[in-house]
Amino acid sequence: MFLGGGTPTHLRGQPLRRLLEIVMRWHPLANRNRARNGGQNAEFSVEANPADLDAETIAMLADYGVTRISLGAQSFHSEKLRLLERDHQPGDIAKAVQLARNRGLDVSLDLMFGAPGETLAAWQSDLHAALQLAPDHISTYGLTFERGTAFWSRLQRGALAKVDEETERQMYADAIDRLTAAGFEHYEVSNFARPGKRCRHNEVYWTGGEYFAAGPGAARHVAGVRETNHKSVTKWLRCMETGQSPVAEREYLPPEDKARELLVFGLRRLEGVRRDWFFARTGHEIDALVGKPLGRFVAAGLLTDDGCRIQLTRAGLFVSDSLWPEFLQK
Repeated sequence: MFLGGGTPTHLRGQPLRRLLEIVMRWHPLANRNRARNGGQNAEFSVEANPADLDAETIAMLADYGVTRISLGAQSFHSEKLRLLERDHQPGDIAKAVQLARNRGLDVSLDLMFGAPGETLAAWQSDLHAALQLAPDHISTYGLTFERGTAFWSRLQRGALAKVDEETERQMYADAIDRLTAAGFEHYEVSNFARPGKRCRHNEVYWTGGEYFAAGPGAARHVAGVRETNHKSVTKWLRCMETGQSPVAEREYLPPEDKARELLVFGLRRLEGVRRDWFFARTGHEIDALVGKPLGRFVAAGLLTDDGCRIQLTRAGLFVSDSLWPEFLQK
């Protein structure tokens, strides 16, 4: 179970308790007590802002069965945090990690690289600071500028400048090298985990599994159907209060489209996609779907193909997003 996309820890005290009670009533964890004691029957992650966490909030989360905190750390540099419009300070991150550890919770840190003006040395400093906290999981993301956001507007006005592509490539490469050298498993394009600490929630996405979802903007995949709720909180609330469906978009992918999508998701994982697994899941042969582009990417050194398994190479990791459109196109 994953609570977040939005930051639930903005709630404090009784409102947070009420939310957790609702969640647990509708989505009870399997073998909850075993999960608390290190078992593998349940993973309950909660996204958190470092500045929001105190001992009382952590205790409440743990009491309701939370096993994992995903901290939106982003950086250990105050200036970069201000640029990213974050409201926490570097010291808040270390404090939050310690509070989570005191209650036996796993900790994941999100880190952002490629902020305007950021140097390779500054990013290396962020990686070093993160490793000093000994988290169980680290996610690293390059900053993207999406149309309609404040960052996009500032970019268009010339108030911000992107980091050049070569520096951003070096930042990603450095993350791979430093984190794997520190004992982390690079198991997905953007994700690194200690042994046994992969994010099981995300792995459901990458292996084409099904998942329920609730709340404004929530997306679910059940019985082959994808649905997304209204993103507007007021619209979502109005639907719920009047007994209307909160679903804004509904999509059923034809079998071939779903197979192509599963291939792309699966190839984001460093272990790649086995041909026999893919055929068993989809009824489609990989070569019949994407034989030509696959051959080109293998020849270019971006993918490997031993006849049984297809995987991204190190070179392919840096340009993976540019490969997928050709796999999705019929």
